[in-house]
Amino acid sequence: MKIIVNAERRDVSATDLKTALHELGFASSAVATALNGTFVARGKREQVQLSEGDRLEVLAPMQGG
Repeated sequence: MKIIVNAERRDVSATDLKTALHELGFASSAVATALNGTFVARGKREQVQLSEGDRLEVLAPMQGG
């Protein structure tokens, strides 16, 4: 299915958020996620099902000062 990941159209075969993150190369658990504008906690990702056209935001922490 096609979803929007960080404003870029991507194809994923995964149907849940946790598997999709792994498929998209976001294997690190140190990322924050929002699906269609709603924050999704790490512990809930496996329960969240994806649908065609969903908008996923993935944010990684930054270091520096």
